[in-house]
Amino acid sequence: MTSSSPLNHSIAELAANLRAGSVKSRDLAEAVIDAQETHESALSAYRDRNADYTRAQADAADSAFAARYELGVLQGLPVSAKDLYAVAGYETFAGSPFPLPMYAKEGPVVRAVRQQMAVIPGKTHTVEWAFGGIGMNPHHATPRNPWDMTDHRAPGGSSSGAGVSLWQGSAVAALGSDTAGSVRIPASWTGTVGVKTTFGRWSLDGIAPLSPSLDTAGVLTRSAEDAALVFASLDPHVADPWAFLAECQRAEARQFTLGVCEWMFEGNSPGVGEAVKQALDELAKAGARIVKVDVPNLIELHELFRRGGIAGIEFAAFINRPEMAKWKAAVDPIVSSRFSAIQAIPATEYIARMDQIAQMTAEALPVFDQVDAIVGPTIPITPPRIADLQSVEAYQAANLQSLRNTSVGNILEMSGVTVPAGLDQAGMPVGLQLLTPNGADERALAMAVAVERVLGTPRQRLGTPLL
Repeated sequence: MTSSSPLNHSIAELAANLRAGSVKSRDLAEAVIDAQETHESALSAYRDRNADYTRAQADAADSAFAARYELGVLQGLPVSAKDLYAVAGYETFAGSPFPLPMYAKEGPVVRAVRQQMAVIPGKTHTVEWAFGGIGMNPHHATPRNPWDMTDHRAPGGSSSGAGVSLWQGSAVAALGSDTAGSVRIPASWTGTVGVKTTFGRWSLDGIAPLSPSLDTAGVLTRSAEDAALVFASLDPHVADPWAFLAECQRAEARQFTLGVCEWMFEGNSPGVGEAVKQALDELAKAGARIVKVDVPNLIELHELFRRGGIAGIEFAAFINRPEMAKWKAAVDPIVSSRFSAIQAIPATEYIARMDQIAQMTAEALPVFDQVDAIVGPTIPITPPRIADLQSVEAYQAANLQSLRNTSVGNILEMSGVTVPAGLDQAGMPVGLQLLTPNGADERALAMAVAVERVLGTPRQRLGTPLL
């Protein structure tokens, strides 16, 4: 995003400017379209976009402002949508080669965006069926991580275009989904903020599924304060988004005890663990209590995840439905290689895994009697080069590593946020993950805002990518 773009402000500032009339939604739309036309050929954030439709939505928002209709925080602001979400005006492919007519009706999350008359400028790329953490998609495109314009590095998946759209300057917030890290991975690798909501808190209607037992809707934003405001504007349990933001802004690092999970630092790429530890040192100096915690069963949990967990089994059941035959036949070999063996797992094994996860979840919960959040690197590795992942073996190894730390939050039913901690030795963004108990989404966001006040916004902490 250029420094002269009218979008180069926080969501709170943009909302105030729109209401004061110092900027129009149409002005923002033109900036979005310009950013897409300038950067899309290099970054490939979007599977589909429509300049005329973007302008029409913005004009409608401006008309509502002129009529003194107050529809919500996001009124007139551009919000990109992952290509799992049904959005009127755009087809849904879920990263597959064919449109999905059964996912044409908007669900509650998109309706909450629409009811505020936000502008949806396009559908961002996703990994096929959201089944992967790297961000690759051979059917449409693999977005480019904007932090390396020399080598094509992974943007993170499965919400692969979401974080890219934010740095591109074509959105101030991005709708994603998170089954094992699919919001937090692209947020971490692109240096943005990602919110994984508690399972079941936001409806999954109108979102193409991967794993009904683990899927969650979420958002990516350009700062923790933006994340708090967008979350509150979409969450059916928060009555006043502005009051919630103010509450988050009052939070201070010294109020929180952060439990460092050493397991999450194992096998880190050079500079990843160091960036997170530096951030934790700064938070300690600001008064946060930093302690070590032992989260039980992590080795067993990762082994279960490596064997497909329950997500792979549920996806295999979905893609093997008779009506999905056309889509199954077209599944990319890298994706299909991960579930070809999983689909043979019997129902008894699936039930046993569900029971095992329930037990592990119960055994992990007492950790939060000691700490407000479990913390560690969001992703242990630096974004790999796409050229290095062309074999199934190389892809599977990197994919498993990318999902290692984030999958903990999904399997153990936690909410969580990732915020930028710094850059690794390759000059790529590193995320600090904050995992909180089931239902503690508000606490996670308050902590994220307090952390951001110490570390700085993504732009302050990392600088900006050289687009």
